[in-house]
Amino acid sequence: MELLTNDDEEIMAHQEMILLLKTRIGEILKHYRPVMNGEIYLSGQDVCELLHISKRTLQQYRDDKILPYIQIGGKIIFKQSDIIATLEQNYVSVSL
Repeated sequence: MELLTNDDEEIMAHQEMILLLKTRIGEILKHYRPVMNGEIYLSGQDVCELLHISKRTLQQYRDDKILPYIQIGGKIIFKQSDIIATLEQNYVSVSL
């Protein structure tokens, strides 16, 4: 029976694989949004990143009733489908 140590190539290869998996899982979880009743809900930060707007602009869109939102206590979330629908409703086609 052979004794394996941390310096053994097989152990080092497994440690590298574990580190790669840990990094990948972290990346997936960073962008993961749970689905509730078939709907994905986004935070304000998610919407800002998606639309490339500032938090202040997002606040203005809420105030002007441009983007629908849900407020539960102090937390505000947005339905992904509402964001997509708003973008589609405001699409302007350019004729060449």
